[in-house]
Amino acid sequence: MTEAGRDCTERGSDDDAFALDLDHAEAILPRYEGPGPRYTSYPTAPVWTSAYGPDDHARDLAALRPADGLALYAHVPFCESLCHFCACNRIITHDVALPERYLDTIEREIAAVRDLAQQAAQASQLHWGGGTPTHLSPAQIRRLFRAMTDAFPLRGGAEVSIEVDPRVTTREQVEALRELGFDRISLGVQDVEPRVQQAIHRVQPPSTTAALVDDARRAGFASVNFDLIYGLPFQREDTFARTLDTVLAIGPDRIALYSYAHVTWVAKQQRGFERQDLPDAPTKLRILLLAIRRLLHAGYVYVGMDHFARPDDELSRALRDRTLRRNFMGYTTQAGAALLGFGPSAISELPSSYAQNERELGAWENAVRERGLATLRGHRLSAEDEERRFAISRIMCHGELSAAEWSSRFGRPFATAYAGELASLDTLESDGLVVRANDGSLRVTPLGRLLVRNVAMAFDAYLPEQQRTGARLFSRAV
Repeated sequence: MTEAGRDCTERGSDDDAFALDLDHAEAILPRYEGPGPRYTSYPTAPVWTSAYGPDDHARDLAALRPADGLALYAHVPFCESLCHFCACNRIITHDVALPERYLDTIEREIAAVRDLAQQAAQASQLHWGGGTPTHLSPAQIRRLFRAMTDAFPLRGGAEVSIEVDPRVTTREQVEALRELGFDRISLGVQDVEPRVQQAIHRVQPPSTTAALVDDARRAGFASVNFDLIYGLPFQREDTFARTLDTVLAIGPDRIALYSYAHVTWVAKQQRGFERQDLPDAPTKLRILLLAIRRLLHAGYVYVGMDHFARPDDELSRALRDRTLRRNFMGYTTQAGAALLGFGPSAISELPSSYAQNERELGAWENAVRERGLATLRGHRLSAEDEERRFAISRIMCHGELSAAEWSSRFGRPFATAYAGELASLDTLESDGLVVRANDGSLRVTPLGRLLVRNVAMAFDAYLPEQQRTGARLFSRAV
């Protein structure tokens, strides 16, 4: 997700940016459609190991200071039914005892982290994901929110958001969320075509989605986001055009347009998607371009990679003033905030390290009960990691990398330090994905915005070994 422009500091209009040569895009796509990281972190999660454990995590939590800023995340893993496209960490259950057990454990985890991070700042962001956070009842929602905010109070104006499934979210839950201070709500929509919905085992009439949006608007939510997915079974340009018609008629404030990730080694239920049912690469690209053009024409700003927002949205403003950042919750305005993650598989991003919790519910519960923290693995950043993370972040968030800014931060000439990486961009530049300046500064082009992961991959020191071993680690770039 990135931005286009006339040089490394000046942007063109979004309408011009996507006047793409589709024939050229289709011609070069086979060279770039392979797997690659989404860069919600650098180094990416497959690099992390158990060599970074609970003791390391505890030390890094204790080192947090108010100047670091703070964001909070809770992973609620429960769902009532399995969506066949989904590769998230989730538990399909109707057992009413499981959420209560989960709440007992996450309260212990929050308390343990609070004891360690005594100097942490007030939180400027709180987000719940899953799973389905609205699997919790209104009373359970209030319990989890109070556990988090009693331990880590929210500062005034904090962004408080949640992901929901419109099929199971009630008006009572929406009102409880708003009463607590949630102001952004993200709805899983994916596609409105009945044949596609049946294939992915997620039947959700547009009226259900629209009714929940109405409830959220009446309750006073400031922002409504829709998640859409392109590349699902039986999708075509004409069918996805109908999905876009429906979405634009409802009018969400933000739209996340994700590429379907066919990762059968993670999500075994995806093996039911016969290859002939999935759109081929050229069709998938045409669906993406159709969606981009329709959303831009409707007035949305292309924030980056797969996110769109209205011009007055905070994400759009952060893009314009170059404060946009990326973390495990996606694109965010919370620059420089440490992220504390709670719940099974949750990730914490601290100033110099990453830590991930045990994924399985029972393992997470046992770890919290035994030692407070449930750290499964992590990574402490080296000086080189910091340099490369900065470069990749600028490419992913701003669509450009200023050599002068990098050199001022790290004290040596960028073009000299990363001559090999810059040289590796030759093919990408000749294919029209990136433009380079003599000092090493680079700008991602309109076409490159569609393949920005490929540009960022040039600066990933760990990726060549991952590619050499042939390990299946990442989704495809398009």
